Amino acid sequence: MANTTFAYKHADTLRGSNGRGRDWWDVKHYKLTVDVDIPGKQISGSNEITLSILKTPSDSLQLDLQQPLELDSVVCEGHKVNAVREGNVYWITNAFTAWRQGEEKVLKAWYHGSPRHARNPPWDGGFSWLFDSTGRDWVAVSCQGLGASVWWPCKDAQWDEPDNGMDIYFQVPSGLQCVSNGRLKETTVNEHIGKSEWHWQVKNPINNYDVTVYIGNYVTWHDTLKGENGVLDLDFWVLRYNEERAKKQFAVVKQMIRSFEYWMGPYPFYEDGYKLVEAPYLGMEHQSAIAYGNKYKMGYLGSDRGSSGIGMNFDYIIIHESGHEWFGNSVTATDIADNWIQEGITTYSESLFTESVLGKDKGMEYCRGEWSNIINNIPIIGDYGVNNEGSGDMYDKGAAIMYMVRKLIGNDEQFRGILRGLSKTFYHKTATTQQVEEYISKGAGLDLKAFFDQYLRTTKIPEVEYYIKDGQFYYRFNNVVDGFSLPIRIRSGKVNSEFIITSQWQHAKWKGGYNVKFSNDFLIRTS
Repeated sequence: MANTTFAYKHADTLRGSNGRGRDWWDVKHYKLTVDVDIPGKQISGSNEITLSILKTPSDSLQLDLQQPLELDSVVCEGHKVNAVREGNVYWITNAFTAWRQGEEKVLKAWYHGSPRHARNPPWDGGFSWLFDSTGRDWVAVSCQGLGASVWWPCKDAQWDEPDNGMDIYFQVPSGLQCVSNGRLKETTVNEHIGKSEWHWQVKNPINNYDVTVYIGNYVTWHDTLKGENGVLDLDFWVLRYNEERAKKQFAVVKQMIRSFEYWMGPYPFYEDGYKLVEAPYLGMEHQSAIAYGNKYKMGYLGSDRGSSGIGMNFDYIIIHESGHEWFGNSVTATDIADNWIQEGITTYSESLFTESVLGKDKGMEYCRGEWSNIINNIPIIGDYGVNNEGSGDMYDKGAAIMYMVRKLIGNDEQFRGILRGLSKTFYHKTATTQQVEEYISKGAGLDLKAFFDQYLRTTKIPEVEYYIKDGQFYYRFNNVVDGFSLPIRIRSGKVNSEFIITSQWQHAKWKGGYNVKFSNDFLIRTS
């Protein structure tokens, strides 16, 4: 299955590549206005895009908006311009070629329609039009993978975040609260039409799929934490009848952020604060407005994702989704084919939190316990330029990669410096696998090319082949890429030795017995 060839469509290329309608402009700011018609399950509004010109423009601009939503009109520099639909893309045509590199322009698009209903959020997302247990409306959106263009017109590309953030306005029925990313700037009520307007402002760059809205009968409270970069505002929004249980469950947030700041550097969005918001689905890493839907249970909906049982000591969704503020939201994979950067390192952050609370041995055991989820059906890295994110193994196999890198380095302070260095070097930026590989290898002082090729680009699990003969221990790796090697500790009786195993047969004097045990610190098999 690792060698399966997928047939991509033109739409995949339009969505996943930096084509001629995208490569000449950069998003500087979004001003998004959305009127939410809950009874009709429809939305309408506009997006004002401030963009800068990177190079000589083509004659068209690609604006993404997924069906069945419809673009009503587009205005540029005070003039209405043409917009022609091609599937989930609108081609905006204008005298763009007269624009000059370095200029900033403003384009505003109006739209409306019934957005896609979420089928299995957050994995198969869209709008969730639900009710809480008291019968009050409870609405939210999730769109990772599916794309932000499922509910608003934008440049739906993971590599282009609005450098100067966003202003987001929602009109919702009066009597309901509306939560979004960043900080609440203003709330106004229009009694005549029975709606309230909520203005949220994001000062930092933000991934398109992180932009979100939660609408419900919420109650909120505020707290602060003295962090590495000063006072961090903490805000919590939960359904009114869950306030007391939420205050107990969410008490872990301060301990979690201190742990993550120690390992991965300062919280990346002090200007926008940290929020944890109750959602009608399991969870999502919406920047500065983390979605929480783990039903106030420990572990993953009351169970341990791994085989160790250690995961029952914390609420998985709070820890995992918040960890994405560092890797996913601040450090973002340029192409979703490299999303292991986000998911793998964040999954490993669960182990780092466990270590902070329960000690290093428990943290390591927790991570190894999640290796049982690895499927190895296709390589972690997907196909570039076609909106393909590769294997779900990006989570647990990605975490295993970070665990093994730490073991290869053998110095926890050096490893912590690499994590913090990644956060600082790619702060509020996008990164490729190649950039991350090179950074880790340089920080580790090791040639890790074959290591990353093995675990990121193949489904092969290294197999140790060995035998004992005439007082000699013979060993090698099968099923590995060229140049692959690992230092494997081997125990037998009183023998406790480390061998650098490669694909070539090697041998050493052996005083142990035939009952041989190999280190469980590396993702390998033994024969």
